[in-house]
Amino acid sequence: MRLVRPFLNRRLWKKAISLTLAAAMLPGCSGGQKKITYLGEAELGYYQDSVMQIDQPAVDEPTPDVVAATKKPRKLGDRSKDEIWDLSLAEAIHLALINNKILRVRGDFRTAGSAIYTNADGVPSVFDPAIRDSGVLFGGRGVEAALSQFDPIFNTQMLWGHNSAIQNNLFLSGGVGTGTQLNVDTGAFTTGVTKNLGFGGNIAVSNNINYQFSNAAAQLFPSVYTGNILAQYTQPLLAGAGTEYTRIAGPFNTQIQGVSGVNQGVIISRINTDLAVADFEVQVRNTLRDVEETYWDLYLAYRTHDANVKARNSFLRSYRFAKTNKEEGRFSELEVEQARESYFQGRAAAEDALQNLYNLETQLRRLCGLPSADGRIIRPQDDPSTGEFIPDWNISVAEALTRREELRRQKWNIKSLELQLRAAESLVRPQLNFISSYQVNGYGNNLFNIKGIDTTKGRNGEDLQSYFNTLTSANQQGYTVGLQFNMPLGFRQALSQVRNYELRLAKAREALAMQELEICHELTTTFQNMAWRYQTAQTNYNRWQNAELQVPRREELVIKGRPGFDTSVLLDQWLQTRNRAAQAEISFYTSMIEYQKAITDLHFRKGTLLELNNVHLQEGMWTPEAYADALRRAWARSFAFDAFDADPVHTEPEEFERGSTLGQVQFIDPAANPAAETESGEPADLTSKTPPLALPGPAKSEVPDEAPLPEEVP
Repeated sequence: MRLVRPFLNRRLWKKAISLTLAAAMLPGCSGGQKKITYLGEAELGYYQDSVMQIDQPAVDEPTPDVVAATKKPRKLGDRSKDEIWDLSLAEAIHLALINNKILRVRGDFRTAGSAIYTNADGVPSVFDPAIRDSGVLFGGRGVEAALSQFDPIFNTQMLWGHNSAIQNNLFLSGGVGTGTQLNVDTGAFTTGVTKNLGFGGNIAVSNNINYQFSNAAAQLFPSVYTGNILAQYTQPLLAGAGTEYTRIAGPFNTQIQGVSGVNQGVIISRINTDLAVADFEVQVRNTLRDVEETYWDLYLAYRTHDANVKARNSFLRSYRFAKTNKEEGRFSELEVEQARESYFQGRAAAEDALQNLYNLETQLRRLCGLPSADGRIIRPQDDPSTGEFIPDWNISVAEALTRREELRRQKWNIKSLELQLRAAESLVRPQLNFISSYQVNGYGNNLFNIKGIDTTKGRNGEDLQSYFNTLTSANQQGYTVGLQFNMPLGFRQALSQVRNYELRLAKAREALAMQELEICHELTTTFQNMAWRYQTAQTNYNRWQNAELQVPRREELVIKGRPGFDTSVLLDQWLQTRNRAAQAEISFYTSMIEYQKAITDLHFRKGTLLELNNVHLQEGMWTPEAYADALRRAWARSFAFDAFDADPVHTEPEEFERGSTLGQVQFIDPAANPAAETESGEPADLTSKTPPLALPGPAKSEVPDEAPLPEEVP
């Protein structure tokens, strides 16, 4: 019974515990809720009856001044008078650059502005190169993050411990006896510095101090301090060895078995920053082209509106004249209605031209970062060039192949792949590492020799009471020297990585060749467009001039009459001539603006558009400490002594970049072609300027007389 009763008691005890737990869980799962009564009225304003709802973020950003300064927009039928703002092209470009930290592109606000709403992080801005250069994530590290791999790393640690255990073996218990409790108090302090070196090595220096107190009998001291000062050095000899690999891929991790990424070094990070700068320069160039094209389109809109207003007023005069002379029998009711229809047609054309003017003026304001309406109306101050621009084909091709931003970006990509291929080829070798360490050990009853305590001497005369005394005497030393070898049989992964970079490099080089060919095709089209637009401008000018000569004569015939001719025929000819003159004037200015845009497109295709507009990209200022450190190093390098008289600026490995030169492209002497462009980028020969720009409304038109007149026709 004594053996069975405890067993039954345990079974009953376990069953009772299970029933108690089940009873405690029942009210929370299936039990009814008790009615609870509170005093006062409940305030449930904080209560939410749904998990998700539309909230507003707690972000308080002030409204920009340019938004607050926006006034009521202009529209057709508005009789308010706006101040005229004669804006030059240079000023428009200046406004676009200083007002837009987020770069804008031309287009309708429904499409061009959609990216700023849906993908604000992806729109180009002045912050992009700095964001890329300050990246820290894997695969997107900037230069500083890549250099941080060579920063010394300081680490320290302090641990305390206690352990009590009953001993079962006399020999393993330190003499405390079997069944006796062995008490051990421990402490461990570690501090050290680790640094990766530029040629691939790793050095670490640490100080380790361990404390132990126990009640074991077989000890010299109940409490003792042990430790060492340890220096370790590791150097890759085959895979990942050398300064070149370290600059490209970063320090080689000898603890990783296999292939690691080769795109995390300082050089690759710097090239990625150069790629971001090239992308930013492309976006700035595109913004400048959009500003110029919008500027000239607005100029054309003014000219178109002016021509349509003149035609509308002429149609109005014809209608009034026909209506006045209707009673005299010179014109019928049908002819009066015909003149009235022409008036409304001219009025609709003038209204459409005015609305187009308002739209283009708003687009230019948007590109310049100005309010959409501020009580002023922008009017282009500059006139398009009327002289024939004959650039040299060989010089244009050479400039395009050496200065085009897309080519420079692709060449940076090729250089990055070449360097990564070198680093990948370094990994197709066994991993052989030199490892070594050297240490000085210490031992003592105390950290320092406390005054009044008897000195315990060791066999070599050390004071065993002081840990630092035995450590500084350096009688206890140790070292390790050896090699670590690791080689995957077959190098399948490393060879796959090399093959991948070889294929990517081959594709990048082929893409560069295709880009250069595309640029030649673009320049060919641009040259053809320039000749075409200039020729059509001359033709349309002659057409316009001839049509304008007919208008007053046709009007005189209608007013005075012509024997033998029906007045309805004369009126119809007058209306058609007036309409053709307006269309000829619009066609002439359209050709001139397209010719000016073709010149802009030429500089765009050559990569000289920024230089033409005197726009230069420059890095921001460094910190004053950086300039002081660079000057100190420059002085040290200038007075350095080289025993072998070597080049003091020689670098090993060789530099991976060079200054902004034009490469090996051969240029033809510009003096051989006197019609080539001047150093300022302007046409070499300028004829007289086009008529002055007029306000919307009727204005007296003047035509240039330098273009050749057409041959007389009977």
